[in-house]
Amino acid sequence: MELSLTTTRYDVLGIGNAIVDVIAHADEAFLEAHNMPKAAMTLIDEDRAEAIYQAMGAGVQVSGGSAGNTIAGVASLGGTAAYIGKVKQDVLGDVYRHDMRGIGVAFDTPAATDGPATARCLILVTSDAQRTMNTYLGACVNLGPDDIDEALIAEASIVYLEGYLFDKDLAKAAFRKAAAAAHKASRKVSLTLSDSFCVDRHRDDFLALIDTDIDILFANDDEIRSLYQTDDIEAAAAKVAKSVDIAAITLGAEGCLIVGNGETIRVPAAKANQVIDTTGAGDLFAAGFLFGVARGLPLAECGRLAGIAAAEVISHFGPRPETPLRELI
Repeated sequence: MELSLTTTRYDVLGIGNAIVDVIAHADEAFLEAHNMPKAAMTLIDEDRAEAIYQAMGAGVQVSGGSAGNTIAGVASLGGTAAYIGKVKQDVLGDVYRHDMRGIGVAFDTPAATDGPATARCLILVTSDAQRTMNTYLGACVNLGPDDIDEALIAEASIVYLEGYLFDKDLAKAAFRKAAAAAHKASRKVSLTLSDSFCVDRHRDDFLALIDTDIDILFANDDEIRSLYQTDDIEAAAAKVAKSVDIAAITLGAEGCLIVGNGETIRVPAAKANQVIDTTGAGDLFAAGFLFGVARGLPLAECGRLAGIAAAEVISHFGPRPETPLRELI
């Protein structure tokens, strides 16, 4: 099925966890000592967040969150972008809003005046460039239907939903409201599965959402296998093709598999100058792909742009582009 996108104010609007990332190097022994499953995202409480923060080495602090990184990537590509995410009216919340607006992203979700603090993710990067994430969701847990601006949704060609949000019922309701508003305005809805552990927790809800509300799906090989409980990528791709218009499945160094418009396309990975930190690779892949779709480009070209964006972000520390992506494409 061809995706028909009309001219809108924004190419992509992301809905996700507004999180400030704290990133530092660590060795395998540190992960073992703190009982961290390597390369996974683990939800933690405020006390554990403080304990890990005190134990980890010196790091960098940057605004992040999976969908936030994707939206930053869209802006870096020269696209127009907006964001919906919950922060508290505190120092980190102000930093997050300033950072998003500073790169040209519209971010007007009202800040919470009470309740949990702005979220943070403590990211440990090992020598093999794998990142292990420990996330205190804080204010993110309170994002709900009341935060979904239906008029704003209607102004975006594609609404992009972050799978990590699926840990809370309020956010599930927000997703449903956003998807309904987007489709009412003849817009497209995209979802990233985010993490295989997240899929394991919410498989049935994800499958129901994908069948009824999703037009474009992003997953890596582990996530898509978990979703359909199969080790056969081709079989999983055939199943997802029956539920969505387009699915983009990332395969690490092997590139990606795209199914859509009645075709299956393999796109090789773009060559990275070096691999320093894989944080944000999937997020930036989605940015390049969605930018291409919003601009009406062929699926193979969307995959090429996605690979370029991902290759840039893994070549340095941190989850957002350092080189303007518009200069690389």
